[in-house]
Amino acid sequence: MTVTREKSQLMSASEIDRTLVRLAHEVLEQTKDLGKLALIGIRRRGVPLAERLAQKLDALEHRKIPVGILDINLYRDDLSTVAQQPVLNATDIPFSVTGKDIILVDDVLYTGRTVRAAMDAMFDQGRPDNVHLLVLIDRGWRELPIEARFVGRMVQTDANEIIEVKFQEIDGMEKVLLVEKVA
Repeated sequence: MTVTREKSQLMSASEIDRTLVRLAHEVLEQTKDLGKLALIGIRRRGVPLAERLAQKLDALEHRKIPVGILDINLYRDDLSTVAQQPVLNATDIPFSVTGKDIILVDDVLYTGRTVRAAMDAMFDQGRPDNVHLLVLIDRGWRELPIEARFVGRMVQTDANEIIEVKFQEIDGMEKVLLVEKVA
């Protein structure tokens, strides 16, 4: 288990909320047909982020945007190093992705491998017209050619640093932390 020490708080609850409002406006500005738009949250913290974004979009446009939940555990390229038996959570996409403009939602973009796995999992569900990525934090260090179209905040990190996103729904608190690995 990696031991970490908090270096700084990057975002408070109110900063997370303001960032989501801005991202909702960006999504609306760059979406041609809201009728084709759907959000898919990557399990774990991408799910509450997608649900909150859908609420912001509904408040702005008075239109419900469908939200799905994607479990990528069986699609990871590091599956053998994660666990002997991966914990499977349900994928729940209550709409057809075929023909939709999908925004994949996740908390932190790092190497790009999670997003690659999410795209593999999503394309097993159908063929969307467009797929874009929205992340709360982009921390750099990409290993794959994956880029987010919508970014809450860019945070350049060192190799020994980690971004921890804490959401009320999962963690009982609301903040984004920069932590460092301790030897």
